[in-house]
Amino acid sequence: MPLVLPLRWSSWGRPGVKTLVTAGVFVTILWNLRFFLNPSKGSGEDSKRREPLVILVWEWPSEQVPDVSRDVCHELYSIPGCQLTTERQLLHLANVVVFPHSRLQPGQGKLPKERPPGQNWVWVSLESPSNTRALAAWNQTFNWVMTYRQDSDIFIPYGKLVPNQSATVNIPAKTNLVSWVISNYHRTQKRAEVYKNLSRYLHVNIYGKANNKPLCKDCLLPTISKSKFYLAFENSIHRDYITEKLWRNSLLAGTVPVVLGPPRANYEQFIPADSFIHVNDFGSLEELATFLKTMNSSRYQQFFAWQRRFSVKLYSDWRERICAICTAYPHLPQGRLYPDLQSWFNS
Repeated sequence: MPLVLPLRWSSWGRPGVKTLVTAGVFVTILWNLRFFLNPSKGSGEDSKRREPLVILVWEWPSEQVPDVSRDVCHELYSIPGCQLTTERQLLHLANVVVFPHSRLQPGQGKLPKERPPGQNWVWVSLESPSNTRALAAWNQTFNWVMTYRQDSDIFIPYGKLVPNQSATVNIPAKTNLVSWVISNYHRTQKRAEVYKNLSRYLHVNIYGKANNKPLCKDCLLPTISKSKFYLAFENSIHRDYITEKLWRNSLLAGTVPVVLGPPRANYEQFIPADSFIHVNDFGSLEELATFLKTMNSSRYQQFFAWQRRFSVKLYSDWRERICAICTAYPHLPQGRLYPDLQSWFNS
């Protein structure tokens, strides 16, 4: 039977342009699903193909919404049987609905009014608890959580080290000692206090909006790479909260990270112990400054030993993060709701 979609007619007696576009996207998605839901029976391999998981992103996490009407999980990340969509008309077909916390505020008015049986809802956040508000409103709402925390149902780190047998050590030429890129500077933050005291003993090259020296996207890494050390200071200190300040601005740029964040032991769950310097390794910031200023070339190069075995992988595309739900899906608990989201996130 051919698919018939209702169209809203304009006052001139013809379908409105927006209606036609929406209907076109809707048909395209259903056409893609057709090949999953109705596999060819003439091929044994095709007949074994499982039905796809339909992941509805209720509202896209970033301002720019990419085209996900095609089989992007398979085409870009080799994850088969995983269909992303942003079309809310497909709510009744979705196995999973994704809700970024930044888009939930304020209140529950933007949630679907109905939840089909067996459908799982995912709460998503890459922000720390210090920068996440109004969690109490979402008790008994979400089945799974998707955050940077390792104990999340779906773990989405900012980056990671991946084995690379052909990797070589590459240390960019250095012209200065320490740099820091900072956009939001607040005196009440721990990192502001540490910087203020550290700057008494050494000079820090500061870039970013907070210092009226913003760096363009293509200027960031080349500028930072000229520094021997980078202040990878997190805006708040929480377990597993290790952001692009470490992965992109330090390791990928080819500098040695001086970190301020969770304890050293937590960092060592992600990167080798000899690849970074922790502020807490020293009894005072004066001792830290002396260590940085007097380090010889041989000692400095030892911080890059990790490059012989690993490469840096950044996670910056939300499509890749959301496609990861399909990989985790077979192992996720069913029928559970988080009774107190705030307590979990603050634990």
